[in-house]
This record gives sequence, C-alpha cells and structure tokens, in this order.
Amino acid sequence: MADKRNRFARDSQRSITAVTTTGMNALKPFMHFQVSMLRMWANSIERFAGNYEKGSEETTTTIEGQSDKEERAA
Repeated sequence: MADKRNRFARDSQRSITAVTTTGMNALKPFMHFQVSMLRMWANSIERFAGNYEKGSEETTTTIEGQSDKEERAA
C-alpha cells in the first residue's frame, strides 16, 4: 500500500514538473518580447529627455542673447 502511494506521489511530481517546464518554455518568447519592448520604451524616454534638455539649453541661450542685445541697445 505504501509502495503505491510513493509511486503515485512520484508520478504526480513528475507530471507537475513536466507541466511547469512546458509552461516556462512557452512563456520564454513572450518574456523576451516584453523585455525588448521595455528597452525600446526606456530608450525613447532617454532620447526625449535629451532632446528636452537640449531644447531647454537652446531656449535659455536665445533668451540670454536677446536680453544682452536689449541691454546694449538701451
């Protein structure tokens, strides 16, 4: 009787392991896709931040140049 229980437990564990392995293998491409999308999103945010900073510096330089011209004219 105990022998049957042990065999059933081992068979049960094997089937759970097999299902888990199959599930993980099925999820792998999806996880790679998710990571790729997150990397693209992060790259876009970094580019946006760089462009924003560059535009802000150009605007500051332009405003400072205009105020310098106004001071000279006055």
